[in-house]
Amino acid sequence: MTKEEKAHKQAVAELCCMVCRTKLGINDSPAELHHLRSGGWGKGDYKTLIPLCYRHHRGEDGIHTLGTKAWEKHYGTQQELLNETLERLA
Repeated sequence: MTKEEKAHKQAVAELCCMVCRTKLGINDSPAELHHLRSGGWGKGDYKTLIPLCYRHHRGEDGIHTLGTKAWEKHYGTQQELLNETLERLA
C-alpha cells in the first residue's frame, strides 16, 4: 500500500457514513470502507471508497444485505455517494 493510498483510506474512514450524513442529517456515525462496485463483484481502486456505517454497509439496511438495486432505491446511487465523499475530501 502506497503512502497516498494509506492517507486516502484514513481520510475516508474519518468521515461519517455518507448515507447517515446526506439522508438522515447525522454527522458523527462511525464508518467502514465500502468499495463502489459497478457491473460485478470486483473491487475498484482505493479512490472508489465510500464511508458507510455498519448498518448501511453490512447491517439490516446494508448494501451487502439488501443488494445494490434495492439499496440504491432507498439511499441513492453509490456514484452519488462517492462524489459526495470526494467533494468532502477536497
